[in-house]
Amino acid sequence: MKQSLFKICENICIAKDIYKMVLEGDTSALVAPGQFINIKIDGLFLRRPISVCDYDDKTITIIYKVVGRGTEKMKDMKPNEELDILTGLGNGFDISNTDKKALLIGGGVGTPPMYNLAKELIKKGKDVTVILGFASKEDVFYEEEFKKLGSSVFVATNDGTYGTKGFVTDVMKNIEGYDYFYTCGPEPMLKAVYNATNTSGELSFEERMGCGFGACMGCSCKTKYGNKRICKDGPVLKKEEIIW
Repeated sequence: MKQSLFKICENICIAKDIYKMVLEGDTSALVAPGQFINIKIDGLFLRRPISVCDYDDKTITIIYKVVGRGTEKMKDMKPNEELDILTGLGNGFDISNTDKKALLIGGGVGTPPMYNLAKELIKKGKDVTVILGFASKEDVFYEEEFKKLGSSVFVATNDGTYGTKGFVTDVMKNIEGYDYFYTCGPEPMLKAVYNATNTSGELSFEERMGCGFGACMGCSCKTKYGNKRICKDGPVLKKEEIIW
């Protein structure tokens, strides 16, 4: 974990209530896809944990949904403003666990961490299929960005206004041949994906966090191997250790 100041380079709306923010600063603490950052926002006591969509040697890209006081303030932030950020939080995904063909499933704001994961898997020569789930067409984002990486992309919307009508599991019925899966999204979706897969995989959990680095124990959960803290021992858990 590292605390440092980041400068906002870009902060734009890309879908209904969905914003993309690019931050410039020290990214050296980020070591795996699926990690998150924790942002200090003036006037609010707790930092806001946001998953990392992508990063390089100088910048971090995050995608967030405006759902409360913190993100409401974030959407109005302008380029060149600075933010106090904790980076390198969480364990992230293990890209060595898939042999040839990986299935990535993102639901809503669980989509962003799938992007850097897809990029890194493709760099390693893996065949990547991505399923994205949203409520409606106006909520869809990053479909084209995933395609540009070279992955196969399928979209499901609950109301059928775009892509397959239904849930990500409805698309999964027609996907074969993958040897490992990775997923991030709301817990009901994660449980449905868990039940719909026959292979091993990794699930990234969205959880309310106090400190974000394991000190407060506020996001502890039971696993088959004992209690784990979603912020520090997670947010990624292996399929085999999860207790629903």
